[in-house]
Amino acid sequence: MATFKEFRNNVKPNWCPGCGDFSVQAAIQRAAANIGLEPEQLAVISGIGCSGRISGYINAYGLHGIHGRALPIAQGVKLANRELTVIASGGDGDGFAIGMGHTVHAIRRNLDITYIVMDNQIYGLTKGQTSPRSAEGFKTKSTPEGSIENTLSPLEIALSAGATFVAQSFSSDLKQLTSLIEAGLKHKGFSLINVFSPCVTFNKVNTYDWFKENIVNLDQFPDYDPSNRIAAMNKIMETNGMLTGLIYQDKERKPYEDLVVGFKPEALAKQDLTLSREDFDKLLAEFK
Repeated sequence: MATFKEFRNNVKPNWCPGCGDFSVQAAIQRAAANIGLEPEQLAVISGIGCSGRISGYINAYGLHGIHGRALPIAQGVKLANRELTVIASGGDGDGFAIGMGHTVHAIRRNLDITYIVMDNQIYGLTKGQTSPRSAEGFKTKSTPEGSIENTLSPLEIALSAGATFVAQSFSSDLKQLTSLIEAGLKHKGFSLINVFSPCVTFNKVNTYDWFKENIVNLDQFPDYDPSNRIAAMNKIMETNGMLTGLIYQDKERKPYEDLVVGFKPEALAKQDLTLSREDFDKLLAEFK
């Protein structure tokens, strides 16, 4: 059985010292080992941005995609090889701006993949602009007078779109983050895990100290029931989205791939896709 060290490679991350993404990387590696995966059983698909580099820092199958398109690729990988455990990852700009359309439809589609968003509430790789997760009044190079836009709430959107697993964590809480990723990987369906991952270089507002002062841990509510969708939505709104833990899980709804009519359970990647000349000519004739 692989240990978390076997999910490491020799590529040194070039994130800024103190970046929250280091903890996300470590949590993924630990979670994969804890649930008994081998490196060849895991695929990590990422988008653009600082967080998008994570697919190259983990010893597993990996693909660094284009901006906002990690989820379409990840869904294709899962449909082609259902034996793989598939993680999609990216930042809040990647998933909640240019990629938001893909995010919403991946949520409602409910393929068995885990989407980990590193939410630093700013565009980091392009040197500090306002993102969809930046607060109203947030001053950056793109909003020098302060943002006049309302902050997007991905947790509310996820529940509204029919998510079957919604969780949120903080990169400073490695134990909770690892546990939530484990739960997301085990969940049969689409798992959204939003992670507060501070940008220490460009975001001087939403710092580690700021998150520690404002986060509400669901462990404080022993009677909280993550299977109650209405209660989950209410708790998100009560805390203004600043809560961590398992927020909602629906264990009854089947994943997309189990509902596809005629879909063979064996991996498409292992099927004989050799095309005879006769079949090729028939296929070609359809386009004449």
